[in-house]
Amino acid sequence: MIENSHPLSMSESVEYVQEEEHAEIKGFMGKFVKLSIEDAKLLRENLEKLDLMKLRGSHISKIIDLLPESKEELNKILTDVSLEEDEVTKILDTIKQYK
Repeated sequence: MIENSHPLSMSESVEYVQEEEHAEIKGFMGKFVKLSIEDAKLLRENLEKLDLMKLRGSHISKIIDLLPESKEELNKILTDVSLEEDEVTKILDTIKQYK
């Protein structure tokens, strides 16, 4: 039974894959993961602390996965919302701390 559900980035989901049972899956995911589990969790916390109403959990997960470097890259991820210039700047500045 599922008690709660929230989106995870690939970095965060790696910790749920058991090494012995699913070594191939973990290895495959490792090819795409850009941040450590700890850094991914810290980045999520910092993005949530920005308290941007338009930024949902699913957006944050994709941001962690892709780590956009420009406004254009960020807008490709957030296709369903329109961010103000200062919101984009806050998000990109937060991401830069983890590169």
